[in-house]
Amino acid sequence: MTARNPITTAPDARAIAAAVGRAARAPSLHNSQPWQWIFDGARLHLYSDPDRRLPAADPRGRQQVISCGAALHHVRTVLATLGWHTDTDRLPEPDRPDHLAAIGFRPWPDPPPGIARRAAAIEHRHTDRLPMLPPNGWSELAHALNRLVTPHDLTLDILAAEVRPQLAAVSERAAAVREYDMFYQQEIQWWAGHSGTVEGVPPAALASDAERTRVDVGRAFPRPSHSERRAEIRDRAELVVLGSHEDSIPQWLHTGEALSAVLLECTAAGLATCPLTHITELPAGRRTVAALLPHPVSPQVIVRIGTAPADEQQVPTPRRPLGEIFQIRH
Repeated sequence: MTARNPITTAPDARAIAAAVGRAARAPSLHNSQPWQWIFDGARLHLYSDPDRRLPAADPRGRQQVISCGAALHHVRTVLATLGWHTDTDRLPEPDRPDHLAAIGFRPWPDPPPGIARRAAAIEHRHTDRLPMLPPNGWSELAHALNRLVTPHDLTLDILAAEVRPQLAAVSERAAAVREYDMFYQQEIQWWAGHSGTVEGVPPAALASDAERTRVDVGRAFPRPSHSERRAEIRDRAELVVLGSHEDSIPQWLHTGEALSAVLLECTAAGLATCPLTHITELPAGRRTVAALLPHPVSPQVIVRIGTAPADEQQVPTPRRPLGEIFQIRH
C-alpha cells in the first residue's frame, strides 16, 4: 500500500524567502524599509523595526506602519501566485504593537487573475517624482481602484482639478514649516541623495530644481545636480486621497495594504505613481486635506497617478539584503 503524502500547510522556507525578497520592493518612507520578517515553520510574522523609525518626519510611527502594510500586501500577493491563500491576523499581540501581522496559509489553486497582474508589477513599480501626463484609461481604472480599497475599510477620493491650487499651497506651506526644522533637515539629508547604499532615496530618483517647478504637489527633497527631464511636460497627474475612518495602528496597517494594491494596479495598467505623505505629516495639512473631501475621514496618503514617457529607462531604488530583513526561527 502506498502511503499518502501529508497535506502541506505552509510553503517551504525557500518559497517564503523568495516571497519576502520580492515584497521588499514595497515603497516606504524615504526608502527606509522598516520591516522585519520571521518564519517559524508554520506562520510568517511581520514586525516593524524600531531602529528605522524616522522621528522627525514620523514621530508617531504612522508612516512606518503604512510602509509595513505595503510590504504585507506585497508578500500576500506574491504568495497567492504561488498557490497559497494567506490568513492574516493583524496585531496578534495587544501588548506588542511592533508585531504587526502573523500570516497562516491554506492551499489556493485558483486565485483571481488580477492578483497575478499585480504581482508581476512589483518588479516594475517605482516612485516617479517627475511631472506626468494625464493617466490613460482613468475612468475605468478609478473604479478598479475603489474596488481594491473598499475591503480595507478605507475611502479613495479623487481630488477635483479646481482644488489642486489649494493642495499645492498646502504642499508649499509644509515645505516652509520644515525649512528651518534642523532635526527634520538633518534626517532628510541623511536619507535622500546618497548613492551606492542599500537604503534611502538615490539621486536619480529625485527631481532637480527645474523639474520640481513643474510638479506643484510634492515633497521638498534635497536637490540633485541640474537636469531637465520631461522638459515639455507640466504635471497633469490625477491626485487621489486614501482616507480612514479612524486614526489607529490597525487603520494605518490597512492603509499600507490598500496603498500597495493601488500602486500595483496602476503599474499593471502602465501608469506611473508617486505616493505623497509630506502633506499629511503635519496636523494643519491633514485638516486642510480633510476639508477638501466629501465625507469625514482622516486623510492618510495622497497619490499622484499619471502617464510617463514610454521610452524612459528606470533604475530600481536599492534594497537591503534579504539576510537583514528575514529570519527563520523554529
